Amino acid sequence: MRRYSYTRAKLTDRAFKYVALSFTAFALGVLVVLLIDIFSKGIARINWDFFRNLPSRHAEKSGIMTALAGMLSLLFFTIIIALPIGILAGIYLQEYGKKNRLAKLIEINISNLAGVPSVIYGILGLTLFVRILKLGNSLIAGALTLGLLILPIIIVTTREAIRAVPDSLREASYGMGATKWQTTSKVVFPFALGGILTGIILAVSRAIGETAPLLVIGALVYVPFIPEGPRDQFTTLPIQIFNWTTRPQAAFIVNAAAGIIVLLLITFLLNGIAIYIRNKWYKKIRY
Repeated sequence: MRRYSYTRAKLTDRAFKYVALSFTAFALGVLVVLLIDIFSKGIARINWDFFRNLPSRHAEKSGIMTALAGMLSLLFFTIIIALPIGILAGIYLQEYGKKNRLAKLIEINISNLAGVPSVIYGILGLTLFVRILKLGNSLIAGALTLGLLILPIIIVTTREAIRAVPDSLREASYGMGATKWQTTSKVVFPFALGGILTGIILAVSRAIGETAPLLVIGALVYVPFIPEGPRDQFTTLPIQIFNWTTRPQAAFIVNAAAGIIVLLLITFLLNGIAIYIRNKWYKKIRY
């Protein structure tokens, strides 16, 4: 009977392995087909004029200069706003906050906020930043909205990275006479920095492709100028791609495919830089 149960469990385990493998292969196959379709349509459209031209009603003259500049500016302000707040909040909640019911409630709510649909943050940004603070559909309003969007992700990953630091390192630091802040800043934070950077990768990757919250706060589809300050109006590359896909002309679909290729390359570049920094810190800590 025991041998029969073992054999059945082994067969079930093998069947589950092949079912999971088949679903993974199917998902990767769909992704490969989509990428091939996008690259086959858009790769010929990518040239210097595509990067430096303004949006236009004529597909062959339309470019992504304003959308690319707006997206990079928005990402810059979002990181400046969300990064220090998220990291410091994660450090405080894990190292300095009291472990009581209120702290547990805050932790649960922050984790839940990380999974809230992005359009909800768009509605919050529309109410708080656009209407109450009267920032309008400006670059700073978009950055504050996306900052709220990625803030829970940064806080959660920062706490998890700090929580993974062995207590023996803290005890050794205290044994050498270090204070709480010295231990946190000189021992705990450097050891956890790799995990924190991983959270930043996830947060930035989510922010760079968001369209719904920006449309809700009133980001423009057509902007004929590059934003020069935080109060200027803006557009982003995902919004520009969305605009092109709504056009009936086939040439605009080609432009959308080229824009998707550029967006993918930017995402891969940012992730590659962050992964390189993370691995460099891991080697520094190890040796």
